[in-house]
Amino acid sequence: MSRITKRKWMLDVPDTKIHQIMLSSIQGQQQHSDESFGNISFRNNPHPSLLMEKDTQHGSFYLLRDDLLHPLVNGNKARKLDALLPLLVDHSVTDVDGSKASSRSLNFGQFLLRRTEDQLTFNGKFSRLLVEAVKVHMQQLLVAVSCAEAGIKSHLLLRGEQPEVLTGYNLISTLYGNVTYVPRHIYAHRESMLKSHANTVAGNAGHILWCDDILATNGSSSALNMKQMDGLENYQKKVLIVNEGAGDTVALLGVIRLIQYLSQDHLLGKERRVKLVADAGTGTTAIGLGLGALCLGLPWEVTGIILADPVNSYIEREKRLISNFRTQFGFHLTNHCLNEVDGGVVHWVERNRRRKFGKVMEGEIERCQDIAQETGILVDPVYTLAAWEIATELSKDKEEDGAEVVMLHTGGTLGMFGLAQRYKTYFNTLKHG
Repeated sequence: MSRITKRKWMLDVPDTKIHQIMLSSIQGQQQHSDESFGNISFRNNPHPSLLMEKDTQHGSFYLLRDDLLHPLVNGNKARKLDALLPLLVDHSVTDVDGSKASSRSLNFGQFLLRRTEDQLTFNGKFSRLLVEAVKVHMQQLLVAVSCAEAGIKSHLLLRGEQPEVLTGYNLISTLYGNVTYVPRHIYAHRESMLKSHANTVAGNAGHILWCDDILATNGSSSALNMKQMDGLENYQKKVLIVNEGAGDTVALLGVIRLIQYLSQDHLLGKERRVKLVADAGTGTTAIGLGLGALCLGLPWEVTGIILADPVNSYIEREKRLISNFRTQFGFHLTNHCLNEVDGGVVHWVERNRRRKFGKVMEGEIERCQDIAQETGILVDPVYTLAAWEIATELSKDKEEDGAEVVMLHTGGTLGMFGLAQRYKTYFNTLKHG
């Protein structure tokens, strides 16, 4: 594990604030706006003592406040970039180009990030190195903000029409980056478009690489595998392809780093049984949580709440990422772990009310309002509300097995502005006073 995590990171420390959400029965006239939580109300303890004896008479769950990692960037995306961004900077990555379908921004995004330096070198072998990363399934906001902070200029191509009034992700993305809206009929075939674009950028003097190519084969260094790069020194451009959802092996490392932090004795420890709950867009974060727990030998169960694709798609993505992880870092795992990982590292469950991804259903905005007013914590109806609901259900039943319930708050609340534009009727019904 030390060799996996001994590398440069985007986040100075892996810390996350831990709150405790206390469940109690509603009494008197106080009522929730719907029946999703029954007669349960919530109270937030922002300074819990994780080592104290727990009160088994009342349910509760711990909340990992990754939504506080950055004032704008989502927590799960920050974790995925934790190991990736330093690699891009170290290897003189100048351009990133990708696609994104996001209900939070209500647009598809294609990202083109350009480093400001004209002349770039790599270990003295290249007089000019141009690297383009294609197909990064990340929020356009995340890319614009993070790259601006790293001194990289961003160009964002978004599918659809520019809103009459910019709010939320669209507004912040425009402030931090250069945004161009692409007609939908052009963007309809984004796979072939992106591949064609990568070839155009690479040209005759370019070469295309995959994200995992920038990881050394032993997984312990952030240096490019020079043997793999032999023969490429004459290429003026290097095109780097990053899978959708930042769903590459390198994206798992930041999440594993979080697990290592949480397993410290003064936090969750290594002996306590834990049920860790996370919303799952692509599922990459949940898979990283499960792999981290497995590598450290923790008695933790990771539950991923399915939000987008059929369960089979999540299982297949899990198998692919685990296979890639074993290829890069397999020798760090014991034989027992290698056998266990074949059975999967995430327990995938459906959200309480199934729907098309990105769709908000009646009553969900009111649930978010109830939680915000009772706890001071903002969840969104597309992602984190689903995890909150499952964590609540598990908390009510946790006295049966004694496991602590922990929810990862992945962020995404800035997307409420875009949702308010799209679902005006639901937002107009919010109660007053």
